[in-house]
Amino acid sequence: MEHVTSVIATVSDRCEYAGVVEHSVYVHPHARGRGVASVLLEALVESTEAAKLWTIQSGIFPENAVGLAVRGRAGFRINGTRERIGRRYGMWRDVILLERRSPRISRPCSRRRG
Repeated sequence: MEHVTSVIATVSDRCEYAGVVEHSVYVHPHARGRGVASVLLEALVESTEAAKLWTIQSGIFPENAVGLAVRGRAGFRINGTRERIGRRYGMWRDVILLERRSPRISRPCSRRRG
């Protein structure tokens, strides 16, 4: 679909973050209001859990109420605000950090105790 972009990327190459990915969805204004983002997020959750990924994170501009609501319905929660971390139209912007932790995939232990 040419009016939708969905991107997923690992957050780090470090083994401690092997189960964590970052996700973005961009829906063109002409394609909005049709449930596309909800369908994409549902598919994302299913595919990340199948791949044993335990956390999806996303950053959204505060005024994107629809993006925040869609992610809230998909099980994301707000973790905080990163101040002046994004730049858009030549202006520094705050970004709300959200995450979804899988209730089905256990977080692997990243350290061995010896």
